[in-house]
Amino acid sequence: MAALHAAGFARCWTEAEIAALLSRPTTLCVTSDAGFALLQIIPPEAEILTIAIAHDARGRGHGRALLGQALLAASAKGCDTVFLEVDARNAPALALYRRAGFTQTGLRPSYYAHPDGNRSDALTMTLVGTLARTNAGSAQSGGT
Repeated sequence: MAALHAAGFARCWTEAEIAALLSRPTTLCVTSDAGFALLQIIPPEAEILTIAIAHDARGRGHGRALLGQALLAASAKGCDTVFLEVDARNAPALALYRRAGFTQTGLRPSYYAHPDGNRSDALTMTLVGTLARTNAGSAQSGGT
């Protein structure tokens, strides 16, 4: 998981950090052949901590399917509100989350540091109410 995360993020999580997250009773891991999602579940709220997709599997609907599975899992645990934070420069992730019904609810200026020395904003996004249930299906369906 750490290697997969490292391939997609400038600030990747180590094996020890992922293991520590997985050891918490509030952490939920959703996996697929192409990647994984980690969520913090404290009903009635959940937070998507990360979604990592293998580089060669990107752009093929795997992120959408994994997000759908994560939303269904959060809903099954009694969550009706889902939060996340995303790099404002991550256009594919922003499109994915917006398509699933997430809306921007906050901004953290210059939050992410990049290897080139630049910084970018973090956008906080939220999916509220029955949207987590209804959009899970639409996020999961479709191929590309």
